Amino acid sequence: MNAFVGQTFQMNQSINLKQVVELIGVCRSTIYEMMDENSPYYDPTFPKKVKITQNRIGWSAWEINQWIEAKLASRE
Repeated sequence: MNAFVGQTFQMNQSINLKQVVELIGVCRSTIYEMMDENSPYYDPTFPKKVKITQNRIGWSAWEINQWIEAKLASRE
């Protein structure tokens, strides 16, 4: 199963927060909670952000896809 069905992302493409929100179906604050080691929602497997410029961050589309695939594979 491919999480990017219907999307036009390249697998080595950097995607922004809005696109990550749309792909994984959680709000932006939850994404930041999943990255915060002090949060109960912390997920050490969630892909690390990439600093694009001084004011912009992004995520690897490939890493997000792999994270989604791992979540699907681990479900019961």
